[in-house]
Amino acid sequence: MDVEYLTVDDGCRLAYRFDGPADAPVVVLSNSLGTAMEMWAAQVPALTQRHRVLRYDTRGHGRSGVPAGAYSMDRLGRDVVGLIDGLGLEQVSFCGLSMGGMVGQWLGVRAPERLARLALCNTAAYMGPPSNWSARIDTVLASGMPAMVDAVIERWFTRPFRDTAPDAIAPVRAMLLATDPIGYAGACAAIRDMDQRPTAPLIKAPTLVIGGDHDPATPPATAVWLTEAIPGARLTMLEAAHLSNIEQAERFTATLVDFLG
Repeated sequence: MDVEYLTVDDGCRLAYRFDGPADAPVVVLSNSLGTAMEMWAAQVPALTQRHRVLRYDTRGHGRSGVPAGAYSMDRLGRDVVGLIDGLGLEQVSFCGLSMGGMVGQWLGVRAPERLARLALCNTAAYMGPPSNWSARIDTVLASGMPAMVDAVIERWFTRPFRDTAPDAIAPVRAMLLATDPIGYAGACAAIRDMDQRPTAPLIKAPTLVIGGDHDPATPPATAVWLTEAIPGARLTMLEAAHLSNIEQAERFTATLVDFLG
């Protein structure tokens, strides 16, 4: 995949890629913990019919830089602002899944003027308790990504999908295994230390919340909570676990395309 690079204010290089017409409105796609921009492959063909799609790898992931130490949601959000500033984009729509949706919530509060529309998918305003994330950080730094992968795949996809769609899951497994443990741990710290529940009602952008009926990571109740907390937000639930954009790719894409207009 052809990617380009932009360096943000603290010196971290972010990998990004554009697809679609240069004069179309831009939609930014933000990846989940442990994946990269390729996780959005199923959405790109439909989105590029009306939009210019900007995908990027969150710091610590994919081809982006891997700074050592704990990241923060503020840092991940400022990376997006730095990216769109550097690319000369005044306003974008933003779609993030899981960790990407947490970044989207930050943008909705801290950079509202930059957002035309906001899609928050299989995500949460808070994912406690912090001790669970500290334990995960310890495990991945001690034993590497292979120690995490099977358990993650089990939470990300329902059993029927795992049994019948190995070709869809294989690239996700490969992305997880390719993620640098230092970057994974840094992003885990950002999720561990995040609590955006008090600020969710401040989000003013037109917001779509997508949840998974069988998502153990961000259960249906978290999607309902976000929808009720964000003024005017609308909710779509899909028959999927955590990576609903892959498990229910057609319905997810149709819902997102309809929302973006």
